[in-house]
Amino acid sequence: MKELERVRWRCRRGLLELDIVLGRFIEQRYATMDNEQRIVFDELLDLPDTELWDLITGKREPAPAHQRLVLGWLKEV
Repeated sequence: MKELERVRWRCRRGLLELDIVLGRFIEQRYATMDNEQRIVFDELLDLPDTELWDLITGKREPAPAHQRLVLGWLKEV
């Protein structure tokens, strides 16, 4: 479960709202994701906080096509 610990650490962000959404996402969705989806999630975690938050809240559109599924799940949390 070192992978899960690594991802949880990466989900700790400067924006409280982002911390909450990412934490819930990890609890609800991460275990059922396949490797490709986890790679996409890692790509999203590479984004600066404000850019990722704007994608999740819909203030910024669109995400690259390969990221839209995972981003849609983040929006549902």
